[in-house]
Amino acid sequence: MSQATITESSFGHLPDGREATLFTLTNAHGMIAKISNLGGVIAELHAPDRDGAMADVALGFDNLADYLGESHYFGALIGRYGNRIAGGRFTLDGEAYQLDVNNGANHLHGGSEGFHRRLWDAETFATPKSAGLILSYLSADGEQGYPGNLEVTVIYELRNDNELRIAFHAITDKATPVNLTNHAYFNLAGKGDILSHELTIPADAYTPVDGGLIPTGELAPVAGTPFDFRAPQAIGARIAQEHEQLRHGSGYDHNFVLSKSQSGALEVVARVVDPASGRMLEVLSQEPGVQFYSGNFLHDGMRGKGRIYGHRSGFCLEPQHYPDSPNQPGFPSTVLRPGEEYTTVMAYRLGVAD
Repeated sequence: MSQATITESSFGHLPDGREATLFTLTNAHGMIAKISNLGGVIAELHAPDRDGAMADVALGFDNLADYLGESHYFGALIGRYGNRIAGGRFTLDGEAYQLDVNNGANHLHGGSEGFHRRLWDAETFATPKSAGLILSYLSADGEQGYPGNLEVTVIYELRNDNELRIAFHAITDKATPVNLTNHAYFNLAGKGDILSHELTIPADAYTPVDGGLIPTGELAPVAGTPFDFRAPQAIGARIAQEHEQLRHGSGYDHNFVLSKSQSGALEVVARVVDPASGRMLEVLSQEPGVQFYSGNFLHDGMRGKGRIYGHRSGFCLEPQHYPDSPNQPGFPSTVLRPGEEYTTVMAYRLGVAD
C-alpha cells in the first residue's frame, strides 16, 4: 500500500498581498482533499462511487477571489460562533456585548469577517496512516465584537480509511462563547441537485425557529413532521410540504437535537446515500446538535468549479452546539473560560453503501 502524501501550491494573493496556499492531501487509496489556509476551506474532496469512479463531492470555487466574495461559506471553518446569535447581542458575566450583524438583524457564523475570511498559519504532517494539516489563528480581543484573545488550532487529517477528521482546540484569556464547525457543502453525485439523496439523522427532536431563523427555545419532537429523519428519507421527499418551519427556512435549515449514547461521544450523527452513484457520507461528531441545511439559498446561475450550482445543488451537515445558545439559558452552554480548553472532533467518512 502506498503512503498518504501532502503537497502544496499557491492559491493566489489576498488584497493586502499575503499569499494563500492550497494543500493537497492524498491517502493511500487515492482519495483527495484540497484545503486552503484561507478560512480552512475544503476546496475539493474526491471520492469513489460503487464502480471506483472518482468525483469531487464538495462544492466550492477554483479561485481565491470567489472565496473572498459571496462564498456561502463553502467548505470553510466557522467561528467564533457557528450559526446565529439573535441581534448579535448577548450578556456574559454581567457585561453586554454587541457583535457584527451580518444576517438581517442577526449575527451569523462569526460575522462578516469571521474565521472563514482569515488567513491561518499552517504546517503539514504525515503519519503511516494519514496526511494532515495544522492550522492556527489568534482571534484578538474585540474581533467581530467578541471578548478575549482566543487561540485556535484546527487539525485536518485525511486518513487511509477514507475519513477526513477535523479536530478543534481553543483557549481564551477572557470568558467568551465558542462554537466551531466546518461548513462543507456536499453533492455525492458530483452534479445536479441533492433532492434524491437519502438522509438519516438520529434525532428525536429539533429546535424550531422564528422568521429570522432564531430558535424559539423549544425542543420539538420530530415524530409526525417533515423533520423526522430517524429512518432514511430522500431530502426532497417532504421539503415542499406545508409546514411553518419549512417556510421559515425556505426548506431545511435547522438544528437537530442528537440522540447520543453518551454526551461527548464521537458518533455518527448523520448518514447520506446517493442511490445513483452509491456514494455514502457519514458525519461523525462529539457535539450535541447538527445543523442540516438543504442549500435553499444557492441560486440558479451561480458559478462554481467548472459548473453552475443551481438551487439545492448541495447540502450541509454542520456539527454544533445549538444556535443562539448565549441567549438561551435552557440550551447547553457554549461559554469558554480562562483555564479551560475547548476541544471537539468531527469527521466526514466517505464510502459506498451496501
